[in-house]
Amino acid sequence: MKKEIVIIGGGFAGINLTKRLANAKGIHVTLVDKNNYNFFPPLLYQVATGFPEVSNICYPFRKLFHYKKNISFRLGELLKIVPEQNKVVLSTGELSYDYLVLATGTESNYFGMGNVRQSALPLKTVDDAIDMRNYLLLKTEEATIATDPVEQRKLSTIVIAGGGPTGVELAGMLAEMKKNILEKDYPELSEEKVKIYLVDGAPALLAPMSKVAQQYTYDTLVKMGVSVELNRQVKDYVNDTVIFADGTSIPTKFLIWAAGVTSKVFQGIPKESYGKGKRLLVDQHNKMYGMQNIYAIGDTCLQTTDENFSEGHPQLAQVAIQQGINLARNFKAMINGKPLTVFNYHDKGSMAIIGRSKAVADIPSPKMQIKGFIAWVMWLFVHLFSLINFRNRIKTMYNWSIAYFTKDQSLRMIIRPKAVR
Repeated sequence: MKKEIVIIGGGFAGINLTKRLANAKGIHVTLVDKNNYNFFPPLLYQVATGFPEVSNICYPFRKLFHYKKNISFRLGELLKIVPEQNKVVLSTGELSYDYLVLATGTESNYFGMGNVRQSALPLKTVDDAIDMRNYLLLKTEEATIATDPVEQRKLSTIVIAGGGPTGVELAGMLAEMKKNILEKDYPELSEEKVKIYLVDGAPALLAPMSKVAQQYTYDTLVKMGVSVELNRQVKDYVNDTVIFADGTSIPTKFLIWAAGVTSKVFQGIPKESYGKGKRLLVDQHNKMYGMQNIYAIGDTCLQTTDENFSEGHPQLAQVAIQQGINLARNFKAMINGKPLTVFNYHDKGSMAIIGRSKAVADIPSPKMQIKGFIAWVMWLFVHLFSLINFRNRIKTMYNWSIAYFTKDQSLRMIIRPKAVR
């Protein structure tokens, strides 16, 4: 009898685990995801600003696993786990498992601020990216016909909360659009009227990166016309006004939320199984403590057994990828009665793009801080080859080439599909 492995979530962790188990003897895999496609989160900000097409960063699960006879796909959302029955309840039915793997990633953390949750623009999913693009384009159209100066100022001011890679990359992209595209597309608006703010409660941008990268990023964004406001924590968002903890405020119709993430809580998993950030506590093999056959990988887990990361691994794509690959190796070992491999994260470094020919990269071995054009080329290369298949790489390279040579792209369409029936 084949062992049934159910994997919840087809992001970096889940997809790499699934791919490594393809055609493995003695194993059948069911991948469950609320979308019928895999997508590449690091490029969501580019979709949101109308540079690549959505299809460039997405690929259908079912097509990806053509001819993989031991892999099935189920469209659905996890509602409940029943550990004592080895069963999961989905929005589309139930599944039984021998091993369950939770690879559900994270969601935006609003830190209990209801108004921010309701009105800010997040950027965690493809739906978020499309919604943000539509909203930005619609409100800019409104700005071109606004007669009230106060209203036009709100429609011409963008506040990005969060100084991590997503916030920095969005700020840089919007600053370049302001410089190269705004007056061509919207002659009614002048460059001086549009204000871009990047705010963060920390004393530096890109907090996990080196001081060299942080300073270069700050200086570059300021030169690009972004108002970078550090040590400034968002407290509320009321009546089109971002209110900060120090009592100051910025009137705006645009609050983009990139200020933090949290993991998901699952019905059926006891409270003591969660650590900081609601991350599931796992051992050196990514098995949840107190569970016999439930595992967690990627951003949703907290593993403190790695001696180099005693407080847990950073919530990065490379951690998720490596944990998925290692768990696949261990599942095969379990089936064949061989010893398991302890997970140890190999840090390949971190990087962030700021704008055209501007990026930063920290390389741990040998220890290097790279900035500017070389870091930008590295960023393009790494992200291009991280896309899931050759088709997506070619299409993305094509769009990037057009954008580089023209400083523009022709994908700024407002598309508002009706709700799925």
